Amino acid sequence: MLTRIHSINLYVFGIYSLLCTHRGNSPSVFLNYFSLSCGFFPSPRGFRAKGTISSVIIGLELFLLSRPTSLSLDLAQPTTSLEAMAEEPDPEAPRDSSEWLFSFGVIADIQYADLEDGYNFQRNRRRYYRHSLRHLQSAIEEWNKEGIVPCCVLQLGDVIDGYNAQCKTSEKSLELVMDAFQLLQVPVHHTWGNHEFYNFSRDYLTNSKLNTKFLEDRIMHHPETVPSENYYAYHFVPFPEFRFILLDAYDLSILGIDQSSPRYQQCLKILKEHNPNAELNSPQGLCEPQFVQFNGGFSQDQLNWLNDVLKFSDINQEKVVIVSHIPIYPEASDSVCLAWNYREALEVIWSHKCVVCFLAGHTHDGGYSEDPSGVHHVDLEGVIETAPDSQAFGTVHVYSDKMVLKGRGRVPDRIMNYKKELL
Repeated sequence: MLTRIHSINLYVFGIYSLLCTHRGNSPSVFLNYFSLSCGFFPSPRGFRAKGTISSVIIGLELFLLSRPTSLSLDLAQPTTSLEAMAEEPDPEAPRDSSEWLFSFGVIADIQYADLEDGYNFQRNRRRYYRHSLRHLQSAIEEWNKEGIVPCCVLQLGDVIDGYNAQCKTSEKSLELVMDAFQLLQVPVHHTWGNHEFYNFSRDYLTNSKLNTKFLEDRIMHHPETVPSENYYAYHFVPFPEFRFILLDAYDLSILGIDQSSPRYQQCLKILKEHNPNAELNSPQGLCEPQFVQFNGGFSQDQLNWLNDVLKFSDINQEKVVIVSHIPIYPEASDSVCLAWNYREALEVIWSHKCVVCFLAGHTHDGGYSEDPSGVHHVDLEGVIETAPDSQAFGTVHVYSDKMVLKGRGRVPDRIMNYKKELL
């Protein structure tokens, strides 16, 4: 009986994969549908069985609820009936006619180190190096036990602190953090921040567990949407008609690369042209205070790629969430913690209607603003500066007309409505 049910579900997934391929997307768009219907969930090591009869029954219910009413399928209207088998994921979310589609987790600036508590560089904010790992473990436990488990988690950069490099504990600390993430029941998409580059070279990170580019989705017959190997960026589809794009905010940077390389010399020249200070981490006296060593920027090659992906999303009526370690909108950040060329990044984004949200970390204080084009900029509060009796992570519930951030601890709740032209 169980084999027959799984066969039905696999058959359904095969149909959905064909439809997805017909539309020019990767069949992995329907990864979440597949995992729910077959009673499996994805992990970086492959699919792992939940092994419960109830999950198989739920899969059969999903099959019955989502089968087409006729043989002429509307390829432009993917089935989104997950809410038919579950209660509303967030009991505090507005109860209106909007349709819940999927959810995902967010966490930023864990910066674990096996050290006693310390302070930031200005010595005005406490940092809880050792306890940050416990905060991560607590967040993972909560995500795993949510009524509807998020489809994925976005880790917004700085998983371990730069002090690990001084203590020669970088690999050990990274292993502890990655072991914690292994307990999560869904995939994690890792963004790279400045603290990754304090500990490791770019080449090391490319070959590490922090490289989650294998989770990307390739768009068939659109080679312009394939990112270069010169930067760490990719895009994926967590749900039909939604695309997430991870950017490399240290594509232009003097961190993590060989100082004798032409790339280093080019980036050092850019930095010194805007920052004459002897201490390149100091913004003192700068007209553009974002030009400090602990920030970075986006190469023109990466911005061109971003533009091409957004063109595809515009044409195919997708909604886009962009992820970066460094913020790009001043009203959601401070004047220092911004990408070097944030204005160029905003120009690309504002030339397209598809972007609904830009998620970042880096500031530790958190921040939010909706820009004039209707893009919601969320800078997540950092785990590293979160007291042991609080928390700092969130789950974003995605609806047909908005995104609702349900924060924990320092992270506040937010309702982010889509711009009218996307409804």
